[in-house]
Amino acid sequence: MTRGIVRLMNAFDVLGDPVRREILQLLARGEQPAGKIVDVIGSRFGISQPAVSQHLKVLRDAGLVTVRADGVRRIYTVDPAPLREIDDWLMAFRSFWEPKLDALETEIARGKRQRRLEQNETRPEQRKSSA
Repeated sequence: MTRGIVRLMNAFDVLGDPVRREILQLLARGEQPAGKIVDVIGSRFGISQPAVSQHLKVLRDAGLVTVRADGVRRIYTVDPAPLREIDDWLMAFRSFWEPKLDALETEIARGKRQRRLEQNETRPEQRKSSA
């Protein structure tokens, strides 16, 4: 158990960096060649290819991404296992925000329903005034 907590805390440390979070979000859309990651992240954050490569190494070392060779290219992919560990750990805290999100969803639905009813009430009047 202690080993899992250490690995989990390491994942949080790694994900504390906005560049690494952005790389992970990019990879969440699907596997990407290193060159594309460098282009996207380098331009977004104004950092060099070696800097992006270092961030990729940190993500690999933490087990959050995997890399495979495809000829001379390196293809990166998210490894979901550490993210599941983070999700499992967060489960204990969901009770703090899920009821609020559920209440927000209910209020949004109420507002949409109210707007729809108001629009339906004004439409017949608009038709009468334009006739």
